[in-house]
Amino acid sequence: MKKTFIKDIREKEHVTGTFLVTKKEMGLSKSGKPYINMRLMDSTGELEARIWEDAEELGKKFLKDDVVTVKGFAVAYQGGLQVNISSILSLPDGEYSIRDFLPASQKDPVKMMAELDGIISAMKDGHLRGLLTAIFKDPEIRARFELAPAAKAMHHSYLSGLLEHVLSICALADKVAAHYGGAVNRDLLLSGAILHDIGKIYELSYRRSFDYTDEGRLIGHITMGVELIDDKVRTLEDFPRDLAVLLKHMILSHHGQLEFGSPKRPKTIEAIVLSYLDDMDAKVSTVRTLIEASAEGSSWTPYQRLFERYIYTGSSASAGQTAQAEAPEGKGEDDGGKKGSLSLFR
Repeated sequence: MKKTFIKDIREKEHVTGTFLVTKKEMGLSKSGKPYINMRLMDSTGELEARIWEDAEELGKKFLKDDVVTVKGFAVAYQGGLQVNISSILSLPDGEYSIRDFLPASQKDPVKMMAELDGIISAMKDGHLRGLLTAIFKDPEIRARFELAPAAKAMHHSYLSGLLEHVLSICALADKVAAHYGGAVNRDLLLSGAILHDIGKIYELSYRRSFDYTDEGRLIGHITMGVELIDDKVRTLEDFPRDLAVLLKHMILSHHGQLEFGSPKRPKTIEAIVLSYLDDMDAKVSTVRTLIEASAEGSSWTPYQRLFERYIYTGSSASAGQTAQAEAPEGKGEDDGGKKGSLSLFR
């Protein structure tokens, strides 16, 4: 079990522990001596590292994305910390849990999957319930869905983030369907919420680090999700064609706008609701992450180019306190900045 975490490392301390290598680059010092520029990661953060001595020999013992055990010494570096490594060795699979090295949901994935199963089993529409049951009884799909992040970066970008994101949208969808009554097909909306990002289990790589697969870059999760649904529908007897079309339309249109990557804009009430709920949940998750990562005691985050504004953290005793730093030139807040669309889907 991992015992040394990056968040606990302090300057002038000896470091012995296991970490994920997220960057490995060879370099030459001013004297022409080779060294290795590295970045180490675990579930609590990332840290710069260097190998100054025997760099060529030690570099043969590990690759980028390997989990390694290291010995070194922590020193101050550009306002942060850096570990100067004296010993490093790659660990074989099976000797560690990847959850120790990648950010992960704080919620229990097993309990979240059980909650998802409960939502599916409670559906009244037998066709949709049967389709979802067939999908999530597939061992490979189930295992991938339980582990996958919702994105490489930005919202829910951690292990089991996709599952957490889906359950959040399901809770919102249930309330919206109840509010609008018969105007919204509850089971269809929930099915779209559950399956809208199902293609991400293949679009994203998340076994060692978060990245896109080759197939993900070439095809994308929307198309991959529709293909998965088509494959499962073919295994079911008498699944209504019109229902399959409506469900696939929700997947194809859930980004809301063509410029955000949707092949189609939403044209049914369930598709429209899903696109708004997905966008809202992604934005709320991103803002919460920004607030949690803000400096202690500060009432505002740094200027966020993604949102073109500062975000209030709520930590100030005075609601009237303003940010000390000015917005970047040409990016004034609210009425002075460039207005444009914002998407967190990718």
